[in-house]
Amino acid sequence: MSQLPFRAQVASALGRTAATLSRMTGRGDGSVIGGRVGLVLEPDLLRKLAQDRKLVLVSATNGKTTTTRLITSALLELGEVATNAFGANMPAGHVSALSQAKRAPYGVLEVDEKYLPDVLDTTGASVLCLMNLSRDQMDRAAEIWLLAQKWRRAVAGKPVHVVANCDDPLVTWAASTAGQVIWVAAGQRWKEDSWCCPECGGPLDRKDSDWACRECTFRRPQPHWVLDHDMAIDPRGQRWRLDIQLPGQANRANAVMALAVVEIFGVPVQRALPKLAEVRSVAGRYTTVERDGRHARLLLAKNPAGWLEAFDVTDPALPIILAVNAQGPDGRDTSWLWDVDYRILRGRPVFVTGERKLDLALRLDTAGVPFQLAGDFTEALAAQPPGRVDVIANYTAFQHIRTEFGRAE
Repeated sequence: MSQLPFRAQVASALGRTAATLSRMTGRGDGSVIGGRVGLVLEPDLLRKLAQDRKLVLVSATNGKTTTTRLITSALLELGEVATNAFGANMPAGHVSALSQAKRAPYGVLEVDEKYLPDVLDTTGASVLCLMNLSRDQMDRAAEIWLLAQKWRRAVAGKPVHVVANCDDPLVTWAASTAGQVIWVAAGQRWKEDSWCCPECGGPLDRKDSDWACRECTFRRPQPHWVLDHDMAIDPRGQRWRLDIQLPGQANRANAVMALAVVEIFGVPVQRALPKLAEVRSVAGRYTTVERDGRHARLLLAKNPAGWLEAFDVTDPALPIILAVNAQGPDGRDTSWLWDVDYRILRGRPVFVTGERKLDLALRLDTAGVPFQLAGDFTEALAAQPPGRVDVIANYTAFQHIRTEFGRAE
């Protein structure tokens, strides 16, 4: 890699120092503050740090952090990889990640959906992984059709290799202006945001995984990669069992997207799969924490699509704790709770906590789901009998629980 200009070297070094101090003082993991310091000293630092690296940008409403981790794990076969492993997915987090691994020839960066066009333009990344788009933080991110349109404009005419989920019509529309696209049939369980054609506004006809517009030529492209239950089918038609540790169909979708990405870099499936199987938890997701004989498995769900996937991996025989906040990173608007079908929880002991527990309680009551309110997570956990319990929390509620258990990984 070429030498950074002197000013960029100083900005990067001071950013790393700030990140180290943040970790040492227990104020955070340093994944944001270091980048902020660096960008104040050198506003063009991200562009300079990205030069001469082979970069992958990963964006979606759900699954960004996990897919970033899976791609990183497989790319380590080729050498050092810079990555924002803890989900700091805006430019400050990207600067911090690239500064911390300043000699890494590869980089895998999770990118917030809203920031993707700017980050792609700034970094000149060679590979872009686009997985899904659904409603999320509407008070901050705006209408998802507008996001898809921004993505579509961002990839048009760029020399970027796009890996895109062709089962999501919005992602397909966004990616279809790119010069090179690898289509992956990774599935789409949540369909409530894509019943209309993004090209002409007409109705989309769906049959199984296929979809097509009734009024124009927009339709699902022929996939190169296919997720078939627990098997990945590669572009040559060979089937590979996705024997991974992460639970649920959503994570198998993340895995097949990762396989498609790393093959672009020359990592074949047979070398990548064992590396994907090493990933057991991602920034606390799917981790089990223990207190007084109670073993709580932590699941993150930030929006209706995420709750649907979280329900898929919970155990119906176990009690469940639900925690919802509405701080800035969560989005202040909790009206999305009404888009989640909570009836699946009927018959389970349900405990509700978090800053917006009353919002969630009203939603559960309307769905006919009995529940108990708890003042905080500690009280909710103490109310459980010894044994296993599932926990679903949105972003800041999840991070508070992780902090309580020493930033469980």
